[in-house]
Amino acid sequence: MTTFNKRVFKRIGKNVKIYEPCIFSQPEKVILGDNIIISEFNHFMGHSQIGDFVHIAPFCSIAGGGDCILDNFVGLSAGVRIITGSEDISGEGLTNPTIPIEFRSRKTSFVHCKKHSFLATNVIVLPGVTIGEGAVIGAGSIVNKDLAPWGVYIGTRRIRERPSEKILELEEKLCDLTKFL
Repeated sequence: MTTFNKRVFKRIGKNVKIYEPCIFSQPEKVILGDNIIISEFNHFMGHSQIGDFVHIAPFCSIAGGGDCILDNFVGLSAGVRIITGSEDISGEGLTNPTIPIEFRSRKTSFVHCKKHSFLATNVIVLPGVTIGEGAVIGAGSIVNKDLAPWGVYIGTRRIRERPSEKILELEEKLCDLTKFL
């Protein structure tokens, strides 16, 4: 487990476990809530805000230089890729990071995973997407548009509902319990 100097991050909460190796390209732009586990071999680039009770499994990345928000109770399975920006291939500039910035054209955006959302193994989320509260995305999916709350998705196709009542009831009980700890 990595013991990061708390002053490196913009903010770091209680009970945060970060396992080695993990790379934070700009840790001063990262806000970490409470009760987080970040497993081995993860890479974070750009602004990231990670809520409470979040697990990020091995081999995930948040890249692209934009903003990423993972609300409370979000889960990222192994190999998830969250892309918050990319090269503009419209012909307005040259592409790739070896080119001086004045010759490039980039588009940066955001990805927002709302609370209780869950991304299964090897999901790819493209820039400008909001994953609705409680939404689950099946393994290997590519998500290029917003997903509505409390559904189970393969890619952007909703295949069934995900009941919220029990999950929200358990969240409330856990929050009541932890406010006294």
